Amino acid sequence: MTSTASVPLAGAAGVAPAELDWAAAEALLRAVPPNGRVLLICHVNPDGDALGSMLGFGLGLRQLGVREVQATFPGPPEVPEPFHGLPGLELLVPADAADVAPDLVICFDAASESRLGELAGRLSSAGAALVLDHHASNPGFGTVNLVDPGAAATSVVAEQLLVRLGVVVDRAIAECLYVALTTDTGSFRFAATTPAVHEMAARLLATGISPGDISRRVFDTRPFGAVRLFGEVLGRAQLEPSAAGGRGLVWTFATLDDLARHDQRPYVLEALIDSVRCTAEADVGCVLKQTTSGEWAVSMRSKGAVDVSRVAVALGGGGHTFAAGFTGRGTVEQVVESIRGQLDAALVRPAR
Repeated sequence: MTSTASVPLAGAAGVAPAELDWAAAEALLRAVPPNGRVLLICHVNPDGDALGSMLGFGLGLRQLGVREVQATFPGPPEVPEPFHGLPGLELLVPADAADVAPDLVICFDAASESRLGELAGRLSSAGAALVLDHHASNPGFGTVNLVDPGAAATSVVAEQLLVRLGVVVDRAIAECLYVALTTDTGSFRFAATTPAVHEMAARLLATGISPGDISRRVFDTRPFGAVRLFGEVLGRAQLEPSAAGGRGLVWTFATLDDLARHDQRPYVLEALIDSVRCTAEADVGCVLKQTTSGEWAVSMRSKGAVDVSRVAVALGGGGHTFAAGFTGRGTVEQVVESIRGQLDAALVRPAR
């Protein structure tokens, strides 16, 4: 494989990949011998798009005859309950057991190197690094970057590359990619849901997967303890109508004590932002989820008046115009104040 030190980065950040980038990605993968080692990495606290894209792609590599395929993500090796039925879970290994020097590392849905946590070092220890992503804030940190800000999900990029490689998207791969697509489009409710998205969904459904079963498992199943937890956390939500130039901010937070009191795992909080973002009086919704003492995983959503990716990037994170996040440090009020301080500068549609 080619050393990352000798190959210029391919794929400009902020624009769709050019044919040169697709060809370079294809060449990297075709250069992996049957006995070569490929490590797949997605971001910390993986969501449906990260896991689904990574596992679906891993199954595609197996179909191509690549025998040594590992998949992993930083942090505790815990797959969120809604994704326990995904095909390809057998590819997963804990982060500390991941190949230290694979021939090729492929990153999925990570907007920046920081989202790879303790696995970021694999970018330099691997023979080459391929980045598949759809976050506009992605700076391009691989040997080859397939970053398409216009794609509704990373799975869109993954499917295109699999097809170019000649992979037959079978039922198992399709289920992974469909979970990825439906989670990042909010069950096809978000603005990124284009005709092409529905066409991709149709291709995946044609393999025989069950959208009803997938939707029930991924979106409509929640432990009773999580229901009680949501009620408590939503009960402390704060509305600030004057924030964001008068477009409004609504926010709440969940602590480690909240999780312990209701005997819940952190993954259950990922769906909380959807219950906050629907507030009619606020363009921006925000949830702070405590990860350690004084540290918070912050999720932000916008209805269009504020580019929350600009807020996130300014605070060390990244994302999309309508959905972004970052790691906040300090007290709840200090983190929220840092968000307030960035909202006016991120306005794209001022209040009338």
